[in-house]
Amino acid sequence: MAKRISDRGAEAERQRRAQAALVRFLVRELRSLQRLLIPSRPSSADDWIAAVTELANQYGAGAATAAATSYEEQRDAAGIRDRFTAEPASTPPDEQVEASLRWASSDVWDGGSVETAHSRAEGAVGRLVLNQGRETVQQAVRQDRAAVAWARGAALGACSFCKLMASRGAVYQSAQTAGREADARFEGDTGEAKYHNHCHCVIIPVFRGQTFQLSPQAAEWDRLYREYAQGHSGDQLRLFRRALAEHDSNPLPGSN
Repeated sequence: MAKRISDRGAEAERQRRAQAALVRFLVRELRSLQRLLIPSRPSSADDWIAAVTELANQYGAGAATAAATSYEEQRDAAGIRDRFTAEPASTPPDEQVEASLRWASSDVWDGGSVETAHSRAEGAVGRLVLNQGRETVQQAVRQDRAAVAWARGAALGACSFCKLMASRGAVYQSAQTAGREADARFEGDTGEAKYHNHCHCVIIPVFRGQTFQLSPQAAEWDRLYREYAQGHSGDQLRLFRRALAEHDSNPLPGSN
């Protein structure tokens, strides 16, 4: 009998807790670097960027290693007996991290606050770090003959884009199916899917012998999409967002 897994199953919840813990530790260390950014000295940005980049690389490598271990454990739990080693995804180029940090601190030299810059940096660096873990799982699914696909698990209070991607279930294997072109506002650092700053989505691999079932919440998002947005080419996300605002029991970010 096929084993059922879900976007709100035990493994997905473990991933959510692990990601949340990783981000908490990351933010704590990022805040200790805030003193390096001195508004009266623009050159201080270089020291701050170098320190934050090093921290991002350390945490990103940790996220990737943890994701590889988790993938292999989930594979074993699915009853797959042939061997497969999940390789941790590479760290993003330093230039990519620097570009995010230059954006985060761009207002400091025009009267903006260091606190605002760090709030932006926390979101951007958190995304880059978690994306290394997400990409680790996605590339493993691409390479592993025992993997069928992967699903996206969104938080209950996620944005409309994340809920839409999660409502599709275990259909993701390529850039075309994973939403690369779905909304240009979202970053596509992992190559196959888009994640925004402060995104809590997790990646759930599905193996031979498993069936993926949408949680009641994700099934409701799917119903809302089909009823209110499907078939309206070019306007689906706006209509879906409106349907969520009017009918979803879990509020969209910024709606309350």
